[in-house]
Amino acid sequence: MKKVIAVDLGASNGRLMIVTLEGQRLTLEELHRFSNEPVERNGHFFWDISSIFTEVKNGLNKYVVKYGPHIDGIGFDTWGVDFGMISEKGDLLGDPYSYRDTHTNEIMPKVHQQISDQELFTRTGIESAPINTLYQLVAVFNKHPEFKKQVSTILTMPSLLGFLFTDQTYNEFTHASTTQLLNTGTQDWDGKIIEKVFAGQLPLAEIKATNTVVGYTKNELNEEIGIEPIPVINVPGHDTACALAAMPLHDRQTAFMSCGTWVLIGIEVDQPIVTKEAFEWGFTNEGTMDKTYRLQKNNMGLWLLQQCKKDWEKDGEFISYQEESNLLMEAEPFKSLIDPDHELFFNPRSMTEAIQTYCQQTEQKVPTTKGEFIRCILESLALKYRWVIERLAHLTEKEIPSIHMAGGGIQNKWLCQFTANATKKPVKAGPVEASSIGNALSQLIALGVFDNLEEARRISSYTFNTIDYTPMDLSPWDQAYSRFIKLI
Repeated sequence: MKKVIAVDLGASNGRLMIVTLEGQRLTLEELHRFSNEPVERNGHFFWDISSIFTEVKNGLNKYVVKYGPHIDGIGFDTWGVDFGMISEKGDLLGDPYSYRDTHTNEIMPKVHQQISDQELFTRTGIESAPINTLYQLVAVFNKHPEFKKQVSTILTMPSLLGFLFTDQTYNEFTHASTTQLLNTGTQDWDGKIIEKVFAGQLPLAEIKATNTVVGYTKNELNEEIGIEPIPVINVPGHDTACALAAMPLHDRQTAFMSCGTWVLIGIEVDQPIVTKEAFEWGFTNEGTMDKTYRLQKNNMGLWLLQQCKKDWEKDGEFISYQEESNLLMEAEPFKSLIDPDHELFFNPRSMTEAIQTYCQQTEQKVPTTKGEFIRCILESLALKYRWVIERLAHLTEKEIPSIHMAGGGIQNKWLCQFTANATKKPVKAGPVEASSIGNALSQLIALGVFDNLEEARRISSYTFNTIDYTPMDLSPWDQAYSRFIKLI
């Protein structure tokens, strides 16, 4: 029996999951869950690393009370692009900026004067976006020029957590692939980009192999928490790479959807696709556990609904999932549609007001009831996912027969059913905790329990059930899609 802890940090909450392998089955137990949202200071958004660190330790304390001091492994995965800077003394140079901060908005055009976005895409396979690490670093150095002299090493977010537990400095391939600083040919940091943008001076920590032990928890932590030294494992640092590893895909033509605050839709490819169409349509190529690539589109997900609920909660109106479902069914279909990825919805003060503004500007019925907002969001998301799936098929020159959805977002069954309806493809949904499971599978590979990802995935498929969704009511969805594509 092996018992590992997957630390899975999302952009709205974090969780520590105990994953136990006994025989040919995995079991999951949620050990600790905590809120994790950007904090606002002086008009900017940051991640509170000390709070995250404390919460992970709190989770480990719970483990010790329940199971004792021995843990077979621990690994960290997070959202992409964000990072921390470490000084020569080993101190963090301020809390990391959140990708939802707007301090990079004016940076992209300046960077593209030094190296074009087309060349960046060709070299890295990554779509240019203000949230990318490349532009964030330029923004941070512009605001804090003293950091250029003080920084000793730059760590992407999961590696920053690993550093706090081990004092080891390293980065990981899948997370590094989100930075727009990794060369797809060498699968290492791109010297030409660093030379042109940073005059050759950018102390990014080296990329160490995924699925390997990078160190052990440091003595002071072991004593504080009462644990034996834990192997810290370099799991796929990007949560979508973890989620994909956990999905029991039938074949490589099946599209995957990792569903949560964001929904990432893609297909596995051996080499990045960096054609003119892929560039113009905003596709990106990010790494997998096996050092291949995910040709994918990063799309808005349930962030829209999460933020609407916050608006309602400010007014003391809390709704359960069942109430949400009932309200949706009471609302008329396809009355209002939005482009979920429009800039209005990135980080508004009020999501409900942003949606109303969009509908006014596009001369549509303006949602007023909760059911109208919920239906507008979920129908629009599903229609956008059809747009992405159609272009994935074109770029890969392959028919996409089906879709596999995983992650916390699949608990919204309307999202799954609407995706099947809009795309006209069968959908298989599961598992919910895909990122945590993929994190654990990587640990078990590193510990020598599994020989490879194929074997690990087979165990995952034995263990976790999936739900099938069949396309329904196709004609109204086709009509709505004709309206929708005029909005994007």
